[in-house]
Order: sequence, then structure tokens, then C-alpha cells
Amino acid sequence: MISRDDMAALDQADSLALLRDKFDLPDGMIYLDGNSLGPVPKGVSARLKEVVEAQWGNDLIKSWNVHNWMDLAQRVGDRIANLIGADQGEVLACDTTSINLFKLLAAALELRPDRHVIIGQADNFPTDNYLAEGLIRLTGGRHELRLIEGDDLTAAIDDSVALVFLTQVDYRTGYVQDMAAVTKAAHNAGALILWHLCHSAGALNVRLNAAEADFAAGCSYKYLNGGPGAPAFLFVAKHLQDQVQQPLSGWHGHAAPFEFERAYRPAPGITRQLCGTLSILALSALDAALDVFDDVDMADLRAKSQMLTALFIDLMEKRCGSHGFTLATTRDQTRRGSQVSWRHDMGYPIMQALIADGVVGDFRSPDILRFGFAPLYLRYVDVWDAVTVIDRVMVDRRWDRPEFHQRAAVT
Repeated sequence: MISRDDMAALDQADSLALLRDKFDLPDGMIYLDGNSLGPVPKGVSARLKEVVEAQWGNDLIKSWNVHNWMDLAQRVGDRIANLIGADQGEVLACDTTSINLFKLLAAALELRPDRHVIIGQADNFPTDNYLAEGLIRLTGGRHELRLIEGDDLTAAIDDSVALVFLTQVDYRTGYVQDMAAVTKAAHNAGALILWHLCHSAGALNVRLNAAEADFAAGCSYKYLNGGPGAPAFLFVAKHLQDQVQQPLSGWHGHAAPFEFERAYRPAPGITRQLCGTLSILALSALDAALDVFDDVDMADLRAKSQMLTALFIDLMEKRCGSHGFTLATTRDQTRRGSQVSWRHDMGYPIMQALIADGVVGDFRSPDILRFGFAPLYLRYVDVWDAVTVIDRVMVDRRWDRPEFHQRAAVT
């Protein structure tokens, strides 16, 4: 069996190892929840101080021009584009994931007026299906949300389908959809596709344009480390940008917002996807957080992610195999995101005990313990040490303390 010294040797050879020093990580904590909220990159505090004190504090409203606040959504979007296989001018950093998904859902359906079916998964992240239900209700019930059980939905895509709406990485199990294959199946049936990338961006080698995707949206507070409630992003393929009409036609999406025209006239390109005034502080924090990705090869990042998760599965089965854990994540590394999930009847109190002992993951109902592996700052020895703590918690039954059974609002 691999030893901790073997893990340390992998860290010595790791081309991404130096990136750990770019994060503020608490001492004594093994942070395996970057798939829910990424840690603070060291450059963020200084950037916020500069924006608050020098830009907002000193230049005030002049900053919209002097510091190019007006173009910040596009500039940050271009940086995210580099990480998700998109071209410059195809991504905006703006709004929330839910708002962006709603905008793109509505825009896509308008492009297919003679079709009325939205295909999704029953186990999509719930907000996806809630949004589709809400849009259908708002538009008078003209569309049908058809939810498919299981991971393979290509057989359900026929000539009645307007849009395939799918999360690339399952938030519970970490299962990764074949983006190119599903997109091709949608296009072959004449449908459009919208990808939800919250558990993909910053951890997978996403290739939107190589797959010929139409639309995508995701958050930036997970693997992109933009901070709690950080601006989300959206992608519209360049050939569709001037065809789509998004429903939230606010003034920042206008072709000439400071002409204050009485009627809405959409801006060309990706900018028409904007709505209202954005949070400059939040966008600036995200911009600074993205510095850690400078010069990172996403293929190398993905390779390390696959190695970390494979080692975690192997060590858990060898050292914790008698503790009642059942693997919920696929062993196929091409279909495994940057997380590993285990099922256990006592999943919630076990996770609380682990967190108390410095191994931070999270729990998803009804019985899933999730562990996220962010390759930018996690070490191979962290995998070994995390499994050591898990084994100790189970052997000593530390999870069975009353306080660990009390459900908190956020799990």
C-alpha cells in the first residue's frame, strides 16, 4: 500500500505545488470543501483595499472611466473564458448563476419557437429544474420540462426538444457528462444545449467551443475562489450572440446606456446579456482571485485532480473499508469530477465530527459525505492525513456525540 512518504514524494514532483502558497489556508485544517466555497487567494485583500481606498475612496464616480469599471464584467469574463474553453468576447462575469440560467433558458427557448420540450435530469442541481418550472409558469405553460432518470439522457432527445439543460458534473456523486457527445446528440435533433458549470469551472478541462456548446453558466465561488456570493458567469457562443434576446433587458445591456433612450435596443455581442449595475467590489475580488490561474495548464490541473481522487478512493477502501462507507462516485476517472462522495447511514454526524477534527467536507441529503479536491492548493499528503482522521473518527465513534447529530441550517 502507498505510504505517506510516497505521497510526500508526489508533492515534491508536483508542478502545481507552489500554487498552494498563493492561498490563505488555516493552520491545522485539511480543506476538502473547495467544491462548495474556495479559500481566499492572498491577492484578494490587497485588491479590495485598493478598490475601496484608492478607487472608490479617492476617485469616486470618476472610477467608472478612470479605472474602467464599466468594462469589468467583460474583462473578468475573458479571464474565465480561458479556463472553460471559450473565446474572448464569449463570457461575462455578472449576476448569479440562477439569474444567468434563467436569462439563457428564456433566450434559448425563443430561438426554437416551434418546439416545446426542455430535457433535464431528475437529479440536476435543484435550482436548474426550479428555474425551468418557473419560466414555464411565467410563459403560460407552453413548455414541458421532461426530467430523465439516470446519467444517460441522449435517447430522450428527439425533434420535439427545444433545449437540453444539464449540469456537467453531478453535485452529489461527481459524475461527469460527456459534453461533446451530449451536445452532438442535441444538435443532431435540432435542439440547443445549456450547460451548468458550477462544479466544473476551475477543476476540469472544460472545452465549450471544442464541444460546440451553445450556452453555459456557472458560479465563481467554488473552484474559482471568488468568495461567498461572488459574481457568476455566462457563456453564449459567438454565432448566437446577436440572435438571442435575453428577458431581463436592463440598461447595462443596452447598446448605448448613457443615451437613455426610451426604448430598449440590445447591445451587440455578449454585452446584451448584462442587466443592471454590477458589484464592483465583488467583481474586483473575483478578478484578483483569478490571478492564481495565470499560466496554469488546465490539462495538468485535471490530471492532478484525477490522481488526488483516485488515491483517496484507494486509501479509503484499504484503511476504512470496515466502517460502512459505500462509494457513490464512479471509479472511471474520465467520468469523475474533482470530488469523491461516500454514502453512510450516519453521514451527517460523521461529517460534523470530521470538521471538528480539522477535515472539512460537507454533507448532502440523504446520506452523502462529499469531499472536494481542488488541485491548486491541496497536497497529496493531505489525502493521506484526511483518511487517517476519518479512520480515527470511525474507530473511536467520535461521530456519535450528541452535538454532532444536531442539524445546522447549512450542511
